[in-house]
Amino acid sequence: MRQGVDFILEALSEEGLDHLFMVPGGLVDPFLPALGRQTALTPIVAAQEGGAAYMADGYARASGNLGVALCIGGPGLANAVTAIATARTDGSPLLLLSGEVSTSLEGRGMFQDASPQTLDDVSMLKPIARYSSSIDNPKNLPHLFKRAMLQLRTQPSAPVHLSLPGDCLTGQLAAEYAAIDPALRRPGTLALTAAEASLRHFDGPTPPIKIAILAGAGVEHAESARALREFAELWRIPVATTLRGKGVFPEDHPLSLGVFGYAGTHHARSALLGAPLDLLIVLGTGLNERDTMHWALQIEPSVAINVNLSAVSLGMHAQAGAVVGDCGAYLKFLLDRGEALHGSLAPTLEARAQWLSEIRSTPRLQDAANCASDATPLHPARVISELRKLFPRDGVLLVDSGAHRAFAGHYWESYEPRTYISATNLGPMGWAIAAATGVQCASPTRRVAVITGDGCMRMSGMEVATAARYRLPIVFVVINNAALGNVWLRAHKFGATPDELTSLPDHDWAAFGQALGCRGETVRRPAELASAFARALESAEPSVIDVKADKAFTTPVQDWAAAIASQSYHE
Repeated sequence: MRQGVDFILEALSEEGLDHLFMVPGGLVDPFLPALGRQTALTPIVAAQEGGAAYMADGYARASGNLGVALCIGGPGLANAVTAIATARTDGSPLLLLSGEVSTSLEGRGMFQDASPQTLDDVSMLKPIARYSSSIDNPKNLPHLFKRAMLQLRTQPSAPVHLSLPGDCLTGQLAAEYAAIDPALRRPGTLALTAAEASLRHFDGPTPPIKIAILAGAGVEHAESARALREFAELWRIPVATTLRGKGVFPEDHPLSLGVFGYAGTHHARSALLGAPLDLLIVLGTGLNERDTMHWALQIEPSVAINVNLSAVSLGMHAQAGAVVGDCGAYLKFLLDRGEALHGSLAPTLEARAQWLSEIRSTPRLQDAANCASDATPLHPARVISELRKLFPRDGVLLVDSGAHRAFAGHYWESYEPRTYISATNLGPMGWAIAAATGVQCASPTRRVAVITGDGCMRMSGMEVATAARYRLPIVFVVINNAALGNVWLRAHKFGATPDELTSLPDHDWAAFGQALGCRGETVRRPAELASAFARALESAEPSVIDVKADKAFTTPVQDWAAAIASQSYHE
């Protein structure tokens, strides 16, 4: 026999987790001694419940496993709502566990009661989590917890919430937990009839020459980056990625086009929106506004294959030419059909290489000279470039939401899956500061850095204290332009009041980091960047580097801006 809380911790360990992110509170008190009774899970105490959930999200994205956050219900859960919404929009398997009053006390006026009889935490999260439920009886904990884990393992990934009443945590159980079978975790689902039908796109009246691949996060989720590279190299097909999929194809590869869409490259735009394609293969992207250059990329069924696990996503954008399935399974399907494809793709290898050569003969980046800018205050492109030179090839960069997202997305090269991590769809400010702790816990042997801004630091900067507490050597680079960057770039044109409302005081973020236990440095001149980054990367402690930047530098979204009449996005 064991308490419910011990059953939960053992189950998480069985699922391969080694960290739990939490904020203690009365409603989760039973977890505290239980964590001392086990050694499989390392608890990480965050500054705020939203930060704990962001950390769990970062852990999930870096590890390829799920991430778990623990907090009290009511105010604790409410603080984590944005994190759950972020995980939902980016397809991240985040499990939020919230403590609740015992079932016998629901609705009787207990302090912080948010049970179904009062605020109803479960209903609060049902619109944004895939599954949100309360354990209504201690005897139901084993099978309802298993249901939650099955929901987490269902593809495409999404967050799950369980409300845990006190009597469920302390009640005695005899049940044992068995981990979800790998066959259920990643079944490699593929609609074979549709996959077979897609082969007709390779057999037109004339062999296809201008073929391109747009790879999204689905390639990462399917662990199929190697298969993507093998298929692309076999037939010399150039590959663009979405910003969320950045890293699934090495950006220094001769077949790489870089990012398409928001903050994308000229090469990707030229290949996908230049002369009409003979065939476009879209893998694992929801084809939202930013992934399609404000829908400038039209998915024409006659020349497109669109692979996605979500039938809803496919139906919204490509009802014909759609293949419901796992990207890895589809790429394996194509690789297995090599002989069938040889007759149409082999004769066009040289012509396709020539087409790609013409694209790559033009500049890849917008205003690449900015990467060597000597401007003071600093140009963000110079900051990104200097960090990339010193950062390990397999290091993990997290990028926050703001103008710095555009600079990083455009100028940073990524070479491996799960090494460029950003909450690209909902895009809450300050997400990366907390998520980096989860990433470093999931990847203890890799260097981890964060590109963030002063506006993000004002929202979530306290979480650098968590990195300091656990001696996680994260490098926090604050591109400090004394403004809400993207918002200011739009708003200051409207007059003095909008300018003032979107400007910020120039805080000393290096001193802030030092006060919370981190190393702190301030960089005011471009020549200081390399040495500051080198010291941070040599240190075993977290570092906060306050880079004084100019807010007036425009973001590298030239192709994006040209694709829409007016910018209507907000960060």
